[in-house]
Amino acid sequence: MGNKIKVEIWSDVVCPFCYIGKRKFERALDRFEHKDQVEIVWKSFQLNPHQEYIPDQNVYEYLAEVKGQSVEWSRKMHASVVQTAAGVGLEYNFDRAKVTNSLDAHRVIQLAKKHQLGGAMEERLFRAYFTEGALISDHGTLVKLASEIGLDEQEVRSALEQKQYTEEVQRDIHESRQIGVRGVPFFVLDRRLAVSGAQDPEVFLQALERAHTLSTSENPA
Repeated sequence: MGNKIKVEIWSDVVCPFCYIGKRKFERALDRFEHKDQVEIVWKSFQLNPHQEYIPDQNVYEYLAEVKGQSVEWSRKMHASVVQTAAGVGLEYNFDRAKVTNSLDAHRVIQLAKKHQLGGAMEERLFRAYFTEGALISDHGTLVKLASEIGLDEQEVRSALEQKQYTEEVQRDIHESRQIGVRGVPFFVLDRRLAVSGAQDPEVFLQALERAHTLSTSENPA
């Protein structure tokens, strides 16, 4: 089997570059000779932990307000992101996206990780938010999305109602501060190599190959 390579990915499901980064990393992983030795661990991160759902605010107005820019500027920025996403096969529908808090979505991801479904939950939430325009802070929506990837509805509903997995989310966020994460996506390979941002697949592939070389040299078969 060889030496395992642990890749920890700090990500927020409302971050457009995190979904793009996920796809680019997956493209690199497909080309990596030892991909069966890679363990991926998804880590929670919140770009705006104090964000509330404002029904009558769209993403264009939200970014304009945050950056102190015009809505027209915001629309141009989003149009550029749509093109970038399309380049890796993703469909972004910002006209439908609902700006909201991602804490409860992260709590469901933490639950999914217990069942080895963290990656599947991350993917489903990204698609729900960026493509389908789902309100990912709504508990009913989260239960439905989680059940689609194989989680038990009652377990998800109970976890949400009882505020379970909040500690795990906060632990990931605290850990990100400890290692100096300033933005997401942020990839850490075996706690010694890091890749920041939605880099090209070649960059991720080089990092994977370097991690494998280091692991093999330290732990020869």
